[in-house]
Amino acid sequence: MRIAILQRDLVMRQSIEKVLTSAGHSCSTYDDGLSMSRALARSTVDLLVLDWQGLRLSGAEVLRAARAVGGDRLPVMFASADTAEENIVRAFVAGADDYVALPLRAAEFRERVAALLRRAYPDRFSSASFDVGPYHFDTHRQLVMLRGQPVQLSGTQYRLASLFFSNIGRVLSRDHIFAMVWGREFREFTRTIDSHVSRLRLLLEIEPQNEFRLQPVYKSGYRLLHLRQGEAAVINAQIDAEKQAA
Repeated sequence: MRIAILQRDLVMRQSIEKVLTSAGHSCSTYDDGLSMSRALARSTVDLLVLDWQGLRLSGAEVLRAARAVGGDRLPVMFASADTAEENIVRAFVAGADDYVALPLRAAEFRERVAALLRRAYPDRFSSASFDVGPYHFDTHRQLVMLRGQPVQLSGTQYRLASLFFSNIGRVLSRDHIFAMVWGREFREFTRTIDSHVSRLRLLLEIEPQNEFRLQPVYKSGYRLLHLRQGEAAVINAQIDAEKQAA
């Protein structure tokens, strides 16, 4: 999962990042709230870990901005040396999902993060396989079947497909996709993601007749939409009409 960390204290910031990366997560770190807020305006993450106090913008202000853009689904945890009961209550009232005191108790923190992610993204933790419309995903074998027929995918293509189909309806920024599929920071101006998405759309026949549409989101990334039966029928009719007109 991709996690953004706001923490003023360098040692605590590094400690939080170490625990999360050792658990297999990809992290981006910030020492002030304004920088994080600007980054979140053009990127997407799976979890926020915020400091209550902050430079330029507090954690509470970052939380309000994130909720305004990303809604209630994005899990948010505070990890702060400020343990005043009043501020902990204010964090929960503002929409936080959890609040832990610093310095960290590493094992407890790791499990609290895991619990938040399981609640927020149950489809990504439910089982070794899952079904979405006509698609069947076998995570152990990294295999996708479409209407009972296996589709040959590379490891990268499978990771990309699994990411989209476990985040249906959610906008995923290009840097989020790059971090989760390729495991490193996004290289600006690269066409890698676009070419892989285009290829995946063809291989998995992601189109209205199979109930899905994979659409680009301007200046952000991509979103996989699950079409209702009526929507799929209308889109298919439009496509047929365009073909006949041509």
